[in-house]
Amino acid sequence: MSIFRAAALALGASLALSAPIAGAQAWPSKPIKVVVTFPTGGAPDILARIFSDKAQLGQPVIVDNKPGAGGNIGADIVAKSAADGYTVVMGTVGTHSINGSVFAKMPYDMVKDFTPVSLIASTPNLLVVNNDVPVKTVQDLVAYAKANPNKLSFGSPGIGTSVHVSGELFKSMAGVQMTHVPYKGRQFAIPDLVGGQIQLMFDNMPSALPMARDGKIRAVAQTGAKRSAAAPDVPTVAESGLPGFEATSWFALFAPAGTPQAVVDRLAAEAQRIYKLPDVAERLAKLGLDPILSTPDELAKFQAAEIAKWAKVVKESGARVE
Repeated sequence: MSIFRAAALALGASLALSAPIAGAQAWPSKPIKVVVTFPTGGAPDILARIFSDKAQLGQPVIVDNKPGAGGNIGADIVAKSAADGYTVVMGTVGTHSINGSVFAKMPYDMVKDFTPVSLIASTPNLLVVNNDVPVKTVQDLVAYAKANPNKLSFGSPGIGTSVHVSGELFKSMAGVQMTHVPYKGRQFAIPDLVGGQIQLMFDNMPSALPMARDGKIRAVAQTGAKRSAAAPDVPTVAESGLPGFEATSWFALFAPAGTPQAVVDRLAAEAQRIYKLPDVAERLAKLGLDPILSTPDELAKFQAAEIAKWAKVVKESGARVE
């Protein structure tokens, strides 16, 4: 082999090895899309729009709401998108830990079809009732439900959401019968709750708390293990007569499986920066959202634990959809 041919081969190998790195360094060269699996106004939409407004990646970040099927429609779009970092999803406890147990047929694999990026935030759900329902405590609600079996209905933004499963868990632990009414999004459920077409919800705190503060609905309890600083006067379900009750919603960024690690790391670092900003932290606190930022590896471990936890809850509550 001539010295010139050897040099050419060495140069080719060097370029081949450096190509993926150069490609990753060039990212992003076009707008990035964050898919939200629910309509506007809820916690995942709020968090995605904060990321969009605050991102400093050199390209616009666009929020794209793709609701339906308990979040499965939007998550599936991202699962089947190119693994290039230009399409990510604001995943939820439903889309990435509950739905695989609730739905007999899933359009995507919650683990294999995604690359974890970062946990973003968590929030308890808020048990809220229509103002005409004669209950002010969890014990009142249990007594009323037992005296009026199947006369109470609880709404949710879709089957498999934490809002839905919180209600199923409550039914199971309290030994009461209530009817689940799934909607296409919480903005459709809330007017019916205010109007009395449904009597209660276990809604995410960021959307339910302002309504309760305005007196449009009544807050009865929150579903976290401890009281949220955003609503310190509202007791937990566990301390109100159902010890061990806990149902917390969480939100996290996921990219399609196979997304380059350099891109994933940059997205994760940007999430860390954004949600630690003082004005963002203040806004999240008022909404009852707690930042729980993580590395990609930490998110992967957290997701695995959540899948196991919710599989047990779904089995015990009978919430599975065939």
